Amino acid sequence: KNVQSISNLPCLSKSFSITGAQKPFKEVIDVSSGDPHNAGMKPVSLVRQVLAVCLYPQLLKDNNLPLDVRQRAQRLLEVCDGGSVGSYTDSSGMPHVKQSIAEFIMRRDGGVPSHAKDVFISAGSQRVGVKLLASGEGETPTGVLTPTPCPHTLPMLLDEAGVTPVPYQLMEDRGWALDLDELHRALKTSRGRCKPRAIYISNPGNPTGHVQDRKSIQEVIQFAAAERLLLLVDEVYQDSVYGRGREFKSYKKVLFEMDKEFSETVEMISFHSLSSACVGECGLRAGYMEVVNMDPEVMHFVDTMLCSDISAPVTGQLALDIMVNPPKPGDPSYGTYTQEILLTRASLSQNAQRAQEFLSDLPGMSCQPVMAGIYLYPRLHLPSEIIEQAKVGKYYKNLHMCKKMWQQLVFRVQCFCMF
Repeated sequence: KNVQSISNLPCLSKSFSITGAQKPFKEVIDVSSGDPHNAGMKPVSLVRQVLAVCLYPQLLKDNNLPLDVRQRAQRLLEVCDGGSVGSYTDSSGMPHVKQSIAEFIMRRDGGVPSHAKDVFISAGSQRVGVKLLASGEGETPTGVLTPTPCPHTLPMLLDEAGVTPVPYQLMEDRGWALDLDELHRALKTSRGRCKPRAIYISNPGNPTGHVQDRKSIQEVIQFAAAERLLLLVDEVYQDSVYGRGREFKSYKKVLFEMDKEFSETVEMISFHSLSSACVGECGLRAGYMEVVNMDPEVMHFVDTMLCSDISAPVTGQLALDIMVNPPKPGDPSYGTYTQEILLTRASLSQNAQRAQEFLSDLPGMSCQPVMAGIYLYPRLHLPSEIIEQAKVGKYYKNLHMCKKMWQQLVFRVQCFCMF
């Protein structure tokens, strides 16, 4: 099971009973959902202040709130139908917020063009992207190349859409790198049982914490072009890269810096979310996808599918606007906002380092250094005697080992300050 490096959590010290044995902590916090606030991370003040004013406009007169908070809330209320967050929005998202997202993407990628019409906001943007690929009943099922390890929700998402996963193995001994030979192997093995139409990429990696460099991204783009695959790129943890010498580079930026045979033809959908590590507003349920080089007729189906769903919550859409358009130097909220974001990043980095060192020091375990995000993915090296015992008892060897080490590991895990 992967382990998260969530910040600012107290040590657990009261007793807790597991199979009758008393443990020196009261409870075990499940952090597998990737919910930073549930694990103790504090919300960004600016997000909550602006939303508070939008929900209760009488606060526009409250001089105790920073001026830029009230001004931003006023602007956001003006773009809500009826001046209220209680109104419906377009199924693909509020035009004002979509424009803010397009401008954010252009700033992030050094001026690479982005257009609001290609941005779609929803409460589950990856689900919409996967549903695009589903084949009709009775046809050869669609296949999507998926990384191993992969985000824990991805298999369920593909299954719900009737899409076949085609696993490709990330190279653990090379820092979870993508390997072209492995991509070709996976593609070859899928022939006959499904029709591969897309490749799913997680960068920064979930749950591996790796960050791809430019060369690796270019190789994947060239592979997708040669095999006529749609790129599905999960970039949710782009705001939380802290590995030394590592820098987030978006697939879109790299794509548009390549020759026209790639930049004008490779189809791509990239995803970002309000649930990202530094904002962590999972409960507000909003994210976006940007569609690149998609056929106009296919774009029509994206709109059609979104129209069948209720739009993302308005509060989530407004919070997205704040996430992609943070305060600028000189704004009253700039200092507090910057301090909070820097503290979150520092906490994530420090906790990831501590967790990685702890796991690597455990007998029979190792863990690659994490460069971004909130997950670590350790390796358990099974002793030969455990494997033999599992064979004799006809157990799955991993299950047998888990039973053996559960009490010891759950006792030691209290040492993490993030648990």
